[in-house]
Amino acid sequence: MPLSTTLRVYFENAAGRVLEHPHGYVVFTYRPGSRELRDFQALITYTGHLLVRNDWYRILGDQRLMTPLTPEESTWVVTFWQQHTQRHSRHLYAGVVLAHDVFARLVASQLRNEMRYANMTYQQFADEQNAATWLRQQ
Repeated sequence: MPLSTTLRVYFENAAGRVLEHPHGYVVFTYRPGSRELRDFQALITYTGHLLVRNDWYRILGDQRLMTPLTPEESTWVVTFWQQHTQRHSRHLYAGVVLAHDVFARLVASQLRNEMRYANMTYQQFADEQNAATWLRQQ
């Protein structure tokens, strides 16, 4: 059963969905295909809003259908999470399910290195079950 059928939708747009998991973490999923920068920014921003609203610190990012991030998206997302963790003084844990697209995986791996400056532990997984198990241990 897909993750999204058992979770409550918090936000949704052309870039993806932000969902509330009953075990106390945010799940965001990307939609396939190209996306507008403003849709990508809204997806990540609402992920941050949900974390703050529920006082959560864990994220499961489902990148399986994601196309590679643009350089502008990559720069923006790193800056966003750096500012978010500084403002809210909270260490975040992100379990990320890797994209099917090899170029998207490459960009995600590069992002992982940059996220260490954002007070975020960022682990990559081949499947959602392992990512969810890891998150529940944090």
